[in-house]
Amino acid sequence: MKILIIGAGMMGRAIAFDLCNYSNFDGITIVDKDRKTLKSSEEFLKNKKINFDILNIEKKEDIKNYFQKHDVVISAIPYYFNYELTKIAIETKTHFLDLGGNNDVVEKQQSLSHEAKQNNITVIPDCGLSPGMTSVIVRDVVDYLDSVEYVKIRVGGLPVTPVPPFNYQIVFSPNGLINEYVEDALILDHGNIVAKESMTEIETVEFPYPFGKLEAFLTSGGSSTLPYTFRNKIGYLDDKTVRYPGHCQMFKPLLELGLASEEPIEVNGKTIAPREVFINLLLKAIPITGKDVVLVKVFGKGVKDGDDINLEYSLIDYYDDENNLTAMMRTTGFPISINAQLIERGLIQERGVFGNEEVVPPSVFFEELKKRNIVIKKKIG
Repeated sequence: MKILIIGAGMMGRAIAFDLCNYSNFDGITIVDKDRKTLKSSEEFLKNKKINFDILNIEKKEDIKNYFQKHDVVISAIPYYFNYELTKIAIETKTHFLDLGGNNDVVEKQQSLSHEAKQNNITVIPDCGLSPGMTSVIVRDVVDYLDSVEYVKIRVGGLPVTPVPPFNYQIVFSPNGLINEYVEDALILDHGNIVAKESMTEIETVEFPYPFGKLEAFLTSGGSSTLPYTFRNKIGYLDDKTVRYPGHCQMFKPLLELGLASEEPIEVNGKTIAPREVFINLLLKAIPITGKDVVLVKVFGKGVKDGDDINLEYSLIDYYDDENNLTAMMRTTGFPISINAQLIERGLIQERGVFGNEEVVPPSVFFEELKKRNIVIKKKIG
């Protein structure tokens, strides 16, 4: 089978790295519209058997041609392309996975499930860290317990050495970061799916030394399809982003000023979208390089065999010095690569559009992560 990766940025490189080291695909191609990005990716992945090509994602016929030559396609580009790419995948009968990041886009993709099933393909949106890896953890919670009172997901990508004022490092698209902060978070509350304002309901979550007590607050996207999939199986579910203390208090006022708005405004006779200015300011003011860490905790509570059970899943993953891979590259790129390999190996056989929690087998998924030294610890109490 042959696989195509759209996007040669950090996540595309991580996906290709993993495929080269663990998969049985007999052809791996990376495409990107930017020649400089593609060249940088080629240098990063030197000595790997990968094809690199220029491709403009806005040229539909060219995209269709590439899809027809491959069995599986992974999208590692911004979420707003994924609905159209899903339609092309269905037309060309190509399995399709993406890193997602937007609930509205995923809902539109799900509306195509019947067509995907008819054309015998599997489409899995939101296959990164959260949603993605955490979605599979939630599936494991549901499988383990007879009934589930709540599941609470806490995830963050942070610099190992925080730099004021935001104590943050840009570890993925700043546009995606802004979306997480401004769009509503979806909460499952005893059968009701509720939209709540992001960057609210701040709480403290504790990790081992040297991190200690950090803050966590509601953000958009992380729960993805979980509230719908487990509407009748989980009492309460939410997803919060982990940051160093004080981050929310400093960042939120900038959003309240309107800096995240995509609505153009006129300044000195010129029209400009505030978000474009904000993105450029973030890229200048916040570090984009340096060693990072990904912190994950998922708490579950319920009943098994008549006993009250508390579950805690935890993960701490650091920058990979040997291979120059950030923790965010590893924990976002490797899960989607694993999902593609499970399709290739016939371990995901369902056809249609699915959330990770519906089709990815937790035990196999966790074992694959472990091979990559990404170890999810499960504590039962």
